[in-house]
Amino acid sequence: MIVNQARYSNGKRLPCGDISKELESLKGSDTSDFIWIGLLNPSWDAFTRIISEELDLHPLAVEDAINGDQRAKIERYGDAVFVVLKPLRYVEETSDIETGELMLFIGRNYIVTIRRGEASPLGNLRAHLESEPASLTHGPMGVFHAIVDSVVDNYQRIEDEIQTDLDEIETAVFDSHSAVTSEQIYRLKREVLEFKRAAMPLNRPLAHLYGPGSPVDDPELRLLFRDVHDHLMQAIDQTESQDRLLSDVLNAHLAQVGVKQNEDMRKISAWVGMAALPTMIAGIYGMNFEHMPELNASVEIAGRDVYYGYPMVLLTIVLACAYLYRLFKKSGWL
Repeated sequence: MIVNQARYSNGKRLPCGDISKELESLKGSDTSDFIWIGLLNPSWDAFTRIISEELDLHPLAVEDAINGDQRAKIERYGDAVFVVLKPLRYVEETSDIETGELMLFIGRNYIVTIRRGEASPLGNLRAHLESEPASLTHGPMGVFHAIVDSVVDNYQRIEDEIQTDLDEIETAVFDSHSAVTSEQIYRLKREVLEFKRAAMPLNRPLAHLYGPGSPVDDPELRLLFRDVHDHLMQAIDQTESQDRLLSDVLNAHLAQVGVKQNEDMRKISAWVGMAALPTMIAGIYGMNFEHMPELNASVEIAGRDVYYGYPMVLLTIVLACAYLYRLFKKSGWL
């Protein structure tokens, strides 16, 4: 359950043994040292036994952390801060967006990160912070800034991937040789909605971190959180534009489908019209009248009677169909 734990002093990693003893040594001291504990998919019993009781976390925050499936938020419980982030992962093979869940408990001398799903890895981030420990010198809030900055930067990368997919679909919709479907457009719209569900709820809580009543005491960190918020707003604004454009593209595609169906119906109607004339004439001849004058119509050629009734009817059918075809072709029905 605990995938990583360490004590940090002036940005440097120190060994972390028993959590209880480490926390006891930090309580009531003026040191800036803190403990960073990383957990992956913890169970209720293990979390409450190992972490919650040691840190005296608020029961409501603990319940949210165990149950999961929370909106992105930042809540304050006394001196502690509870954070829920929704990291995203873009699946290149299917162009899908997967949503993970990352929860943080932040106190004066500790930070606990709880990961759910594969979309929220922190191993590389921890290694990066340890190699460039400027953020670690700001304590737990510095780690929190690095984490939320990483999540928002990933939002921007995913937003670029969405824009690429949108450009391809937009081009395909207006390409007569493309076979884009409404399902493809709708699926991308669903991915944009997935993005908005993760990013938009974080807007207000993140703005609070550099505004009045912020739990962040360090003025420099407040400026850093404001920069992260600016990046988040850029991603949200761009995604809103993508959502509106996708709606327009979907409407344009449906309109094109309707136009194509009308064109197909006109072609079908034209061919039916041309087929109706010979059918009508053949139907009349198939009624077996006893007296049909044209059946006996003939002309004498070289002393022989040549009957021209049927050839004349066939020629009339051919000419009439040719006239209708030319008429439909000229009007754009064929």
